[in-house]
Amino acid sequence: MGTKSLCLFIASVLIAYYIYTPMPENFEDRWKLMLITAVFRTVEHLAGFAERLGLMHYMEALMLITVAEYVPPTSDENVTVTDTEFSNVPVRLYLPRKQSSGLKRGMVYFHGGGWCVGGAGMKSYDLLSRQTSNQLNAVVVSVNYRLAPKYHFPVQFEDAYSVTKFFLQGSVLSQYGVDPNRICVAGDSAGGNLAAAVAQQLLDDPEVKTKLKVQALLYPALQTLDLNLPSYQDNENKPILSKSLMVRFWSEYFTTDSSLREAMASNRHVPAESSHLFQFVNWSNLLPEELKKDHVYTSPIYESSNLGKKYPGFLDPRAAPLLAEDAKLRGLPLTYVLTCEHDVLRDDGIMYVSRLREAGVKVTHNHAEDAFHGALMFVSSPGELAVGHRLSNQYIKWLNDNL
Repeated sequence: MGTKSLCLFIASVLIAYYIYTPMPENFEDRWKLMLITAVFRTVEHLAGFAERLGLMHYMEALMLITVAEYVPPTSDENVTVTDTEFSNVPVRLYLPRKQSSGLKRGMVYFHGGGWCVGGAGMKSYDLLSRQTSNQLNAVVVSVNYRLAPKYHFPVQFEDAYSVTKFFLQGSVLSQYGVDPNRICVAGDSAGGNLAAAVAQQLLDDPEVKTKLKVQALLYPALQTLDLNLPSYQDNENKPILSKSLMVRFWSEYFTTDSSLREAMASNRHVPAESSHLFQFVNWSNLLPEELKKDHVYTSPIYESSNLGKKYPGFLDPRAAPLLAEDAKLRGLPLTYVLTCEHDVLRDDGIMYVSRLREAGVKVTHNHAEDAFHGALMFVSSPGELAVGHRLSNQYIKWLNDNL
């Protein structure tokens, strides 16, 4: 074998080794998903490298994916799309062109991205909002809330809440022909967190007269207390969202101080005086037996109160909706929750389903055994996956039947 052939062979082996990631047998499009995962992993490595060199913040580097995926607001024969502002917050507005004698449905949607990346203008979110608007004959408000690391909690929540409260005004609903009895909030991942938090906050706002009919939470992030749940352990290095990246997202939501991230990574960030909150995220009581597997619940290890005092946001239900009292949950609307088996956030969603049902809230829980975090975003080329189409169709069908 010549030197060139040997070098080519070695390079091919190294590339194959880098791309190959073990995938569960029930995954569709496994090789395509391996390539997508390799691309994400490469961007993460480059982001870490750039941060170590002092070139840019880690999340600023990850934001390049959002920039690459951006599409301008473009109307088509079904939907009119514009970029505008609601309550001084940028939104992308989708208005269905379908002629209808009645009023339209309404949705406020919050994109995912760990409160640090993402945007309403990303191709995947733009497509999902178009489909929702067209198929449901709904006015969709997709919110471009401010992001970390430039902005920390509660800014993201406040932007999300401000837009929702503005949209729920009678004059605004009338302007867009929206039925005040058919409105929902929805979001995926960090956006699911914001949707859940907004739905809870609306219950305490005497200025808001319009009630939500539905909240739809797609693989939501809902709690900050226990970052070593069975799902975090089982899916530590599964596609798209690893445990380490989710811990980074959580910590960046509150601060760029690495001490919080390090404490969260070791699951020793909660002060002893907040120990009563663990009753709301005790997976030994809230998860079904089949998900507990061989995991054994252990009592939390507490840290001093320093982090809790410096960054109280991670103990706030507006950032971690699973920490809400049962009395608050009882007032919530009809709920749709999507969880994915191979996702670190799986147990967040399942525990919320358990608590909502115990509080008497009607919940539809769609658990996808063959899916991973972010699956709904892979519905357009070149990263198109069959599982994304299936879950997207199920979500929109449920909304059509219930909203």
